[in-house]
Amino acid sequence: MKPFLYSVLLSICMSTVSFSQEGEDIKVAPPAGNALVGDYYGADVNKVSEEKAISVEKLESKLESTSKAENVVVKGLVTDVCPKKGCWLTIKTEDGSPFFVKMKDYAFFVPTALKGKHVVLEGVAEKKITSVKELKHYAKDAKKTKAEIDAITAPKEEISFLADGIKVVN
Repeated sequence: MKPFLYSVLLSICMSTVSFSQEGEDIKVAPPAGNALVGDYYGADVNKVSEEKAISVEKLESKLESTSKAENVVVKGLVTDVCPKKGCWLTIKTEDGSPFFVKMKDYAFFVPTALKGKHVVLEGVAEKKITSVKELKHYAKDAKKTKAEIDAITAPKEEISFLADGIKVVN
């Protein structure tokens, strides 16, 4: 009798749970906040030091000799934030191309108010190839047009940055 009751309870529980693929059906908004100087997201603010920060260009140079850099600190201007959840952001480079940043282990999110602010990021950087599927997913999150999404037809070699912590510096 107990196995029967357990199976009935399990069936009821499973019927009330809604599963989604890649979080597409989950309604989550970016955290609220104004992203003021001194605010930080993720790792403790004391761990993210502006004095140790390098530019995205110096990071690119550093990655020419190695494929991965751990505990690296990068400084830059936020040009975009995922409007869906605050789960990624882009940093402007000197040549104007975007530098893509995700949060390590999906452990924290950032407010959209971070756009236009200078930040210091601490984390792991590595060279990787981003698939067409992933690029289209990010374009969809960024609310790009269907034409812009459809124009993504090739994978992209880029630096992937997984942030442990982000601090607003100005």
